[in-house]
Amino acid sequence: MSGIQLEFLRTWIGKETISEDVLSSRHARLMGATLGLPQDALVDGAELPPLWHWLYFLEGLPAGELGPDGHPARGGFLPPVPLPNRMWAGGRLEFHAPLALGRSVRKRSAVRSIGHKRGRSGDLVFVTVRHEILDGDRIAITEDHDIVYKETTPPHAASEAPVAGPQASHSERFEATSTMLFRYSALTFNGHRIHYDQDYCRHVEGYANLVIHGPLQATLLANMAARLGQKPLRHFHYRGLRPSVLGTSLTVNAAPTVDGLSLWTAQPDGSVSMQAEATF
Repeated sequence: MSGIQLEFLRTWIGKETISEDVLSSRHARLMGATLGLPQDALVDGAELPPLWHWLYFLEGLPAGELGPDGHPARGGFLPPVPLPNRMWAGGRLEFHAPLALGRSVRKRSAVRSIGHKRGRSGDLVFVTVRHEILDGDRIAITEDHDIVYKETTPPHAASEAPVAGPQASHSERFEATSTMLFRYSALTFNGHRIHYDQDYCRHVEGYANLVIHGPLQATLLANMAARLGQKPLRHFHYRGLRPSVLGTSLTVNAAPTVDGLSLWTAQPDGSVSMQAEATF
């Protein structure tokens, strides 16, 4: 664990921040346009679709406070993990009450845990942040967000063995475009260069092309769950298994479970990129 002072990093546990925002229906309609969804119903008073709260509470730091990857520089709210690459690894959400577009809401965030393990490609540090979305004094969403920090992946490095999904009962094709990735980055104010800078992707982080956002894939899965379940979504757990890059045709899939749905995005060879479980 050379260079990683875990006990020092763990002094960030409990660090908290609170922000406020308005769930703008205009912003939601821009998201609808990005995903090719109907926008007429996205008006003040309508229910915010699941995971679309990621469009709000955006941190807009000046360029001088960003790291070389386009994310905020290390050592502010999040700990200064000395590993070059960071990724949105997954998360667990509980939906307690609906959120209405047009409402003024708050987000309370705290660093919950920091852990380390040694993977095949080197050191990995996992940081989990607990977010609570509050509508007045009522908690509407509880979310545990997992972030992984890792070594740079060398170009053409062998990837881990793919995981295949189960037999789907429902499947839809999803073809990302560079315009969609740009729009989603803009809507979520995500400056991570793996989503728009091809040279950075290939020569710094070792990806063959622009990376399709993990949260974008999770949003597609949550939207499918809400549509197929025909009930309010109560729990949604998701985890990224395999990066997908621009030019990779994905399918968005679902299969029933005892109390909900198993969901996943799959690459053309059937390997799972993002997997999720939804209960109602």
